[in-house]
Amino acid sequence: MNKADIKIFPWWHLHRHLYNWVIHFADTRHGATALFGLSFAESSFFPVPPDVLLAPLTLGAPKKWFQFALACSIASVLGGAFGYGIGTFLWDQINLWVFANMGSIGFTQENFDAFQRYYDKYDFWIVFACGFTPLPYKVCTISAGVAAINFPGFLIASALSRSARFFLVAGLFGWKGERIRPVVEKYFNWLSLLFVVLLIGGFAVIKLMHK
Repeated sequence: MNKADIKIFPWWHLHRHLYNWVIHFADTRHGATALFGLSFAESSFFPVPPDVLLAPLTLGAPKKWFQFALACSIASVLGGAFGYGIGTFLWDQINLWVFANMGSIGFTQENFDAFQRYYDKYDFWIVFACGFTPLPYKVCTISAGVAAINFPGFLIASALSRSARFFLVAGLFGWKGERIRPVVEKYFNWLSLLFVVLLIGGFAVIKLMHK
């Protein structure tokens, strides 16, 4: 990526640094612990999805793909419950700060309002969609707490969707191995752009469902 790209898309530059910082744990003895912590944190505030660490860890130890996927799933659901708690107990105290400082990772008033409108009709499916797709799961978990949707249903939807996503990623990398990693490294910027396109498209689908 050249300097012009960075000026046009500064979020790419920051995201790339965070990406590099995250994946360096794959070459340390703390990789599995970092994966658990990252998966937990991503469910409420951290911008980098755990997939980027799950993949290289699985590449380095393909026989442990099930173990990595399970740990990632459990941590993500626990982090989702933590996010739900933030929405339930702390949102009134922190919402102005969040909107002012965390809009770049999905915490915008518009996104929050969209989730709030659709929970009454699609609560389970909204959580499931966020857990499996590039829709911002962290915004989903906190807004679910604000909307006070059924907590057991929230946990079930989170467990099913996050497990499906992480077992798919770990299983794919455990199966195909190093054939996939060069593609991710070479086309990271384009994959980041695709992530944003899918994110916008996801909200468009939700709006169409509402009509």
